[in-house]
Amino acid sequence: MAVVTQAAPAVHEEDKELLISGSEAVAEALTLADLDVVTAYPIRPYDTVMQAIAKKISGGQLVAEYIVAEGEHSQFEIVKHASTVGARVFCGSSGVGWMYAMECLVVTPPLRVPMVALVGNRALDDPGAFGVEHNDALVVRDLGWLLCWIDTSQEALDTTLIAYRVAEDRRVFLPLAISADGAFLTHSQALTMVPPKSKVDRFLPRYDRGDLLLHPDNPITVAPQANEDWVIEIRRQNNEAMARAVGVIEEAYADFRRVFGRGPENPWFEEYMAADADVILVGMGTISLPIKVAIRELRAKGKKVGLVRLRWFRPFPTERLVAALSKAKAVGIIDRDYSFGSPFGSGVVANEIRAALYNAERRPPLLSFICGLGGREVTLEDVYKATDLCYAAATAGKSDTKTHWLGVRE
Repeated sequence: MAVVTQAAPAVHEEDKELLISGSEAVAEALTLADLDVVTAYPIRPYDTVMQAIAKKISGGQLVAEYIVAEGEHSQFEIVKHASTVGARVFCGSSGVGWMYAMECLVVTPPLRVPMVALVGNRALDDPGAFGVEHNDALVVRDLGWLLCWIDTSQEALDTTLIAYRVAEDRRVFLPLAISADGAFLTHSQALTMVPPKSKVDRFLPRYDRGDLLLHPDNPITVAPQANEDWVIEIRRQNNEAMARAVGVIEEAYADFRRVFGRGPENPWFEEYMAADADVILVGMGTISLPIKVAIRELRAKGKKVGLVRLRWFRPFPTERLVAALSKAKAVGIIDRDYSFGSPFGSGVVANEIRAALYNAERRPPLLSFICGLGGREVTLEDVYKATDLCYAAATAGKSDTKTHWLGVRE
């Protein structure tokens, strides 16, 4: 079980400021976390992470087993088994590579393997594209994976450390996928504060499986064939672990702030000018950048618009999100994903938020938007159009059921 650490003592320890990409920031965090086993198989845009880790190992900064697999399926199988024998592991993929590992991704949560993976979000084939969409990571949303989205290289580094703290907590023991928008974050560089190892050691305990360690001296069964006898009980146990993750996540962020002196008070989502907003736009990942720019422009024109950027998608912050959105006059959800044939043809996030608001005392009109698929830029004009439609719904007191596709060629 993770332990709550004390506030950092007054010693001379300073962060280093580096100009690095989101992928390089993840590699910095993995080095600080004393990673044991990493598997690799090249696929863009995720491959920048495995390249950065390889440099750390070859340069002597990290001592770890670096195993190049023959495909994504083997890549995830290797780290899954390494984790059961007590190794801190990391792997990841993008797009159809993530799909190719699906058999492994399905069995990892019920086996209670706390691996951490990075999904370099990428459009699924066909057509072949390397631009960002969120559907690759979202396919495991119902399987017991913890899911979060990041939007800066600093958040990439910090969230990777938090991910191990949460996933490896015995109250949780579930796999965790960090999603980073392809190119916009995986390849883009920004100034990032990299903490000293001593701080990380105070925050992140060693991985300890305890009596669940697979070892000749501890004969246990892993991946039993339960058939119909115990399946529903296993599902219920996973559900309870996901529920416990809520408190563990909040503990981890609070402790992170104490040790590192930074980090959000609200782990679940970022609120940007949302406190007094008439219209709140909601999105995930790097889509927040153009939305924030547009919001500042709209505020200058007297329009009260705000943003809620989701960090965590599983577990879903239902009550907290309802409290934040219910005060608006209208809510617009901008999905960088799709869910063909879903209610109203909406994206995944829009449908989740509709469900979350269903029993709310106050339900503002909700509009669904799909934008930026395949890595297309989300423009200021896209945000302005979404905002105008939200204001119209606020005035009317209701929203239409149409899902609006923004920036699509006519």
